[in-house]
Amino acid sequence: MNTALSLGYSPCPNDTFMFYALIHGKTVTGGLHFSEPLLSDVEQLNQWALAGRLDVTKMSFHAFGHVQDQYCVLAAGSALGRGCGPLLIARSEIAITRLSKKRIAIPGKLTTAALLLQLFLPECSELVPMRFDKIIDAVADGEVDGGVIIHESRFTYQDKGLVCLQDLGSWWESSFGLPLPLGCIAARRSLGKEKIMAIDRAIRASVDYAFLHPEQCLPYIRSHSQEMDPEVVRSHIGLYVNDFSRDLGNEGLAAIETFLEMGRKAGALPTNRRDIREELL
Repeated sequence: MNTALSLGYSPCPNDTFMFYALIHGKTVTGGLHFSEPLLSDVEQLNQWALAGRLDVTKMSFHAFGHVQDQYCVLAAGSALGRGCGPLLIARSEIAITRLSKKRIAIPGKLTTAALLLQLFLPECSELVPMRFDKIIDAVADGEVDGGVIIHESRFTYQDKGLVCLQDLGSWWESSFGLPLPLGCIAARRSLGKEKIMAIDRAIRASVDYAFLHPEQCLPYIRSHSQEMDPEVVRSHIGLYVNDFSRDLGNEGLAAIETFLEMGRKAGALPTNRRDIREELL
């Protein structure tokens, strides 16, 4: 009997959308067995990745840059795209140059958002990690001077009267001409090539099922989403789940390579030189 694989992903609509079919037995898994998935905030998943806790897990590409020796990125399940990057927000307009001495909330030290802010504004040093869904209120209440928001927060920050100072995804795209790599699904290398390939196929099949039967996924998505507004949920899925989620392709791989290389140059990532293209299974 095959040992059940441990699995973790976030409760955000894009992840629950993609994994609905896999965990509800809607697709063939090629003999793979998964334990009850652990759903947690992406920064918690990043920390678990550093500890090597899960066999298959969602993580930020920032975190992935720290654990490449233990995990390999899968071709299916990633969140990449255009127009979907983190937003740097504040209570009112302020010159970007003045932010270097301000308190800026980030959704975790190992998130892509945190590294993206470091690349955009390297002199900004007073960073305050907090859970992503707490940042809007922290900015609105003056606990911090600004914040980098992700996930559903992109669609709701204006409800608090906040303003966007910089779309960090747009900055990335204009700087490098590539989609922004946000998060990936990675598998423990020790599982071996054959099993990792089977996991990748199973996740791709789950993504394909979700694209074909989106309405079936909605009850599960809503049961875990921080934001219950149906339109926000649909917008979230439309923004973060796309063709890159089914297969990274050459453009997706180029985006990941560039992001990791920029992180290394900034001194934020170890000088791991594994070739993403050669190791992708």
